[in-house]
Amino acid sequence: MDWVLRLPVGGGGGGGDGVGIDALVVAGDVAETRDNFARTMAALRERFGAVFYVPGNHDLWLRRENGRYMDSLEKLTALLDACSELGVDTGPRIIGDLGIIPLFSWYHKSFDKEKDVNSVRVPSLEMACKDFHACQWPPDLANEDEALALYFDKLNDRNQDAIEEVKKSSKQILTFSHFVPRQELCPEKRMLYYPNLPKVIGSDFLERRLRTIHDNTKHGAACHVFGHTHFCWDSVVDEIRYVQAPLAYPRERKRRMNGGDGWLPFCIYRDGFNPEIYPALWSDYYNKNRREPENTQLAPWVAKYFSKYY
Repeated sequence: MDWVLRLPVGGGGGGGDGVGIDALVVAGDVAETRDNFARTMAALRERFGAVFYVPGNHDLWLRRENGRYMDSLEKLTALLDACSELGVDTGPRIIGDLGIIPLFSWYHKSFDKEKDVNSVRVPSLEMACKDFHACQWPPDLANEDEALALYFDKLNDRNQDAIEEVKKSSKQILTFSHFVPRQELCPEKRMLYYPNLPKVIGSDFLERRLRTIHDNTKHGAACHVFGHTHFCWDSVVDEIRYVQAPLAYPRERKRRMNGGDGWLPFCIYRDGFNPEIYPALWSDYYNKNRREPENTQLAPWVAKYFSKYY
């Protein structure tokens, strides 16, 4: 919240749909409680002409809501209602020549299709990922299979008419999600302190959906923004530009890891998408090095980390 309050007030232009509007895309994980979420989004609305939002996993945690919601879906409804009251966009909208399309998503384990690292013991997903305890779902939805990811993907169907209008009327399109649409947008498992991370980050349904949106978009006119993993990223894969520009945790910002507040908000579009690919550690690495998912030999820094325990 301190970072948000340091942004200048009233510099975002008017509230219309024309040229000169500063629009902010918020790719989830705003706050753990509904009240803090509403305060944060209200502050952002004071600072930008338009604010777009999709929910992240932290937004749907219930552990600090004191029984206020029956489950995380009820909280999701409350967050979307708050957005509606504050004038925050959670559906497609055209601003100038740019169409902006928020995409709901959730992760599923089968998203991970690369070879596991078995040389070290790591906590189970249920132990490592707080979502399994901090979120609550109806009995027919769970993180254990694809049902939850499919449920969130189908939430996008209600915006299909608006999506088609954006596709028809916009010269350039920006889609965005909280979760990761492709596994190659995350470092290989051997590079990670928690090698099983890819099992709780992304959705194949998300990638298929955004591809149908960008299917006729001209070269250089398609971009997808994502979040969740806190890895800065800017790369083009199969004609679509994928960008992650995380604010990250305060402790990460203090150590100048995974993002920071000196270069944010990140400007992706001004009279067109910025053609310059932004330097980012991991996307730069994979622009120069072939991905080797079959290689499970731990990276030196990961091996050093685990040597403390074995």
